Amino acid sequence: MTLLDAWGPGNSRASSGGETRIMRGTYGPDQLYSQLAARTVKLWEKYEGRWKRQFLHRTGVLWMVSSRDDAYERGSLRMLREARIKFREFSTAEMKKRWPQINFDGVHWGIFEPECGYLDARASCQAVVDAFVAEGGEYWQMAVAPDGLENGPMRSVILSDGSRLKADYYVFACGPWLGKLFPGTLGRLVQATKQDIFFFGPPAGDSRFTDAHMPVWGDHGKRFFYGIPGSDRRGFKMADDTRGAAFDPTCGERVVSQATLKRVREYLALRFPAMKDAPLIETRVCQYEQTPDSNFILDRHPRMENVWILGGGSGHGFKHGPALGEMVADLVLKGGEADAVWRLSRFECS
Repeated sequence: MTLLDAWGPGNSRASSGGETRIMRGTYGPDQLYSQLAARTVKLWEKYEGRWKRQFLHRTGVLWMVSSRDDAYERGSLRMLREARIKFREFSTAEMKKRWPQINFDGVHWGIFEPECGYLDARASCQAVVDAFVAEGGEYWQMAVAPDGLENGPMRSVILSDGSRLKADYYVFACGPWLGKLFPGTLGRLVQATKQDIFFFGPPAGDSRFTDAHMPVWGDHGKRFFYGIPGSDRRGFKMADDTRGAAFDPTCGERVVSQATLKRVREYLALRFPAMKDAPLIETRVCQYEQTPDSNFILDRHPRMENVWILGGGSGHGFKHGPALGEMVADLVLKGGEADAVWRLSRFECS
């Protein structure tokens, strides 16, 4: 078995690059993601035990409901119960008492998931590669050329050094590059969007905004802001989840937008008053590989039986990686069809 990666595990251009990602179970009333999240948490625990390393930091996740229309959150409660993800509903008064460093003006109520939190993204990507090699797999830092990939049938692929790799089955989990590799099949279905991430420095000696005293949080209002408390001396992470402009993941300049920074600073001053004048100490530009319905793609290539496609993370792919990997491995090794919600055929009438 051979694993190829163009720039290495957790590299800065990958959708799984960066230090941290949120692990949550609140996904609305009509999603499979709460069940998927529950399975994923169990698998993260399994691999933590196997590799003797911690990847999931259980700070808890607080979902603040700032929108008058809370159908998304109300519907999520049933899904959380069915998935057996522990949660608690909080009133505004309860949240104010528990987290006085947060200004809850305009927040109507909240959902708290005590066993969720954030994941070490870059570190876990490297750990997966290390474990793969230790089990006898071959890892090559090399890219696959798009030439002829859709001509079918796929008997081999051309690599960036000009050599060819032959295999019985091929799994393409290439994030925002899927549309470039398979333009005829996925070009209009997987689009990369630019997402700006900001890290602010809390006051010296003030631990209220670290993961020791704050949960991961999301605020569902007119816009959806989210953040991860300061961890590993990286600063207080914040972002606006609004989908950004189209972005080239290979050549795009990773410079944050000043307009987005202004919007995030205004929100920071509102919700976390003690951080109003906090310095911006670090920025990142990530990308979402966005699908039209924001759901994953997990399916065979429509014209090649031995080619599987996994992608369309739409901003939440990394955290579900263990469960998605389990699903793909089962389909490739045992045969069968993916669940209809993940298949490419769902886009045929769109």
